[in-house]
Amino acid sequence: MTDFEKRLEKAIERGQRTSDARARAEAERALNEQELRRLHTQYRLELSEHIEQGLRRLTTHLLGFRFETVASERGWGAAVSRDDMGITDRGTRSNFFSRLEMTIRAQSEFNVLELSARATIRNREIFNRTHFERLGEVDLHAFTETIDRWLLDFAEIYAAKN
Repeated sequence: MTDFEKRLEKAIERGQRTSDARARAEAERALNEQELRRLHTQYRLELSEHIEQGLRRLTTHLLGFRFETVASERGWGAAVSRDDMGITDRGTRSNFFSRLEMTIRAQSEFNVLELSARATIRNREIFNRTHFERLGEVDLHAFTETIDRWLLDFAEIYAAKN
């Protein structure tokens, strides 16, 4: 075997090892992405259930609110809303809208779990908040505490304005 043939065989072997390494890396990345999707789905289901339970409890204490499940491009969760009529300072009739919506957003390329909440009381936006953590570092207790705190904030502000 000539020197050229030996170098040619070694070059082919290096190419095959490179190809094998690339295939292994792609398979590992696919597994990691699949695991991240699984984690996001698991967390989304648990937290959206917590959101629904909290908002349902809110409607038993703040009468007149309508509950609805949210499953849209904004995410998964729930909302409560209420329409009121009132008399303004000038004596005219006015409509007032109040709403709290909390959702877990869809998974993105950033691989984070994101909670979003928007609150409006009597036609005024009270807050628009987000809380997020990397999927590999999620603390579910912190998320449930955040959900509860935002629900309590809304209830307190709504009660003070009415």
